[in-house]
Amino acid sequence: MKLKFGAIVTDGRGKIGGHVMSKNRGGAYMRTKVTPSNPRTAAQTTVRSHLTTLSQGWRGLTAPEIAAWNSAVGSFEHTNIFGDIHSPSGLNLYVKLNANLLEVSAATLTLPPLPSSVTAPITVGASAAAGAATFTVSFTASPVPAGHVWIVRATKQVSAGKSAIKNLYRDVQFLAAAIATGVSIETNYIAKFGALVAGQKIGVEIVAVNTATGQKSIALSTTIIVAA
Repeated sequence: MKLKFGAIVTDGRGKIGGHVMSKNRGGAYMRTKVTPSNPRTAAQTTVRSHLTTLSQGWRGLTAPEIAAWNSAVGSFEHTNIFGDIHSPSGLNLYVKLNANLLEVSAATLTLPPLPSSVTAPITVGASAAAGAATFTVSFTASPVPAGHVWIVRATKQVSAGKSAIKNLYRDVQFLAAAIATGVSIETNYIAKFGALVAGQKIGVEIVAVNTATGQKSIALSTTIIVAA
């Protein structure tokens, strides 16, 4: 549970007791905590395996390597959920960057990198048709830049009126450097989520990973309605 104190409490995020605090366009809210199912999907198993690998990797670092990660945290400060500047620990930085690299099957780091730019797409578009079983993702600029992998993520199909889809995105396809716009993702999408259904909504987003540093961009997303 994270709280931001003012005169009393000005904001809150996370779980406390049987409740969850968060914020949306309507302001702060509290809801009853619901324990989700744990289906142990292949994706969940992979993520947990990566975390285990990285925990073991951290313990295997030399004292100078650990000191280097601890010293590098100031270069990777980020804005937390309240808009305040936050520095990760050396361990957190090591796990975060290397988890991003493992996600796209890139080589992991034993020493912290210097921060670098992450080249993400400028625009993202998509189209899908149920009858033809096609699903194409387009983007600018094109192609995917050198030293990067772009992750195409998508949601399951939902009703056209559903707007709360930010927690439904899953990795669908990885785009290596030099891949041009107009990528067909229907094979991977259908394998993960099932056949396309006309009239349903799908969210699509692209996240860029710098394969030299493990830094990841903010997702750029769009939504589409599956055509007949």
